[in-house]
Amino acid sequence: MNFAELLFPDFSLILCGYLICRFTALNRPVWQQVESLVYFFLFPVLLFHSIVKSPLDVVATSSLIGAGLSLAACSILLSYTLPYWPIIGSRLDRRDHAASAQVAFRFNSFIGLALAERLAGPQGLVLIAVLIGFCVPLFNIGAVWPMARQANTGFLRELVRNPLIVATATGLAANLLGFRMPGWIEPSVSRIGSASLALGLMAAGAGMQMDSLRQGKLLGACVLTIKHLVMPLIALGMCVLFQLDTVQSTILLAFSALPTASTCYVLAARMGYNGPYVAGLVTLSTLGGMLSLPFALGVLRNHVL
Repeated sequence: MNFAELLFPDFSLILCGYLICRFTALNRPVWQQVESLVYFFLFPVLLFHSIVKSPLDVVATSSLIGAGLSLAACSILLSYTLPYWPIIGSRLDRRDHAASAQVAFRFNSFIGLALAERLAGPQGLVLIAVLIGFCVPLFNIGAVWPMARQANTGFLRELVRNPLIVATATGLAANLLGFRMPGWIEPSVSRIGSASLALGLMAAGAGMQMDSLRQGKLLGACVLTIKHLVMPLIALGMCVLFQLDTVQSTILLAFSALPTASTCYVLAARMGYNGPYVAGLVTLSTLGGMLSLPFALGVLRNHVL
C-alpha cells in the first residue's frame, strides 16, 4: 500500500491553504470566517453523518470497542502527564500544552475510513465506524478538558457548547437507536462532509506559522512521539490483551497510527489558543503518518498474525 499517496491529498490541501493565505487577497480575516463555518456547521454535520451511516453491532465488536477505548484512555493520560515528566515537564509551556495535547491522541477519520476500506473492504469500514462512534466522543472530551481548565472556563459548559462533541454524541445515540438518514438528503449531507474536509484542511494551512514551532520544539516532539510511536505500541498490547482477531487487530493498529485530526487546529483556534502552533503540528503529523502507518501495519501487525 502506498501510504504517501494516501496522505498526499490532505497534505496538499494544507499547503494550498497556506499559499493562498500568504500570497493572495484571501488573507487571515477571510479564513477566520471559514474556520467559524467549519467549526459550527460543516464538521458537526460530517461527524454526525460518519457515525450514523454504518450500523454498530456492539455485541459482536465488544472486544474491539474495549481495546479502542483502552487505547484512547492510555493515550489521553500520557498526553496529559507531559508537564509532570522529569526534566521535560518544566520546559513545556502550559498553555501551548493545553492546546496541543489533543494532537497526541486524536485522528483523521477520513484517512481512517479510506484506509480501512483498502485493508478489509466493507468489514473494515464497519469496524472503523465502531471505533469512530465510541472513541470520538472520548477524544473530543479529552481535547476540550485541558483548554477549558487552563482558561478557567466551565468544563461542562464547554462540552455542551462544543458542536463537535454534540454532533458525535447525538450521532452515536441516533445510531444505537436505529436512525438512518433519508435517502433524499444523503447526497447533500455527503457534499457538506466533503466541503468540511477540504475547507478544514485549508484553514489549518492558512493559520499555520512554522515559526511558532521553533518555540515549542520539545513539546511538539513529545506529542508527535506519543501519536506516531507510543500509540501503535499500546495498540499492539491491546490486540493481545483483548484477543482480537486478525481483521480487528489490523484495523486497531491502523487506527492507532493515523495522522492527527485537522480539527485540532480549528478547536484550538476557536477556544482562543495558539492555533498556528497546532496547525504546524497537524502538518507534521500528516507527514508522520507516512512513517507510523507502515510501522504499525508492516512491523507490529506481524506480531499478532
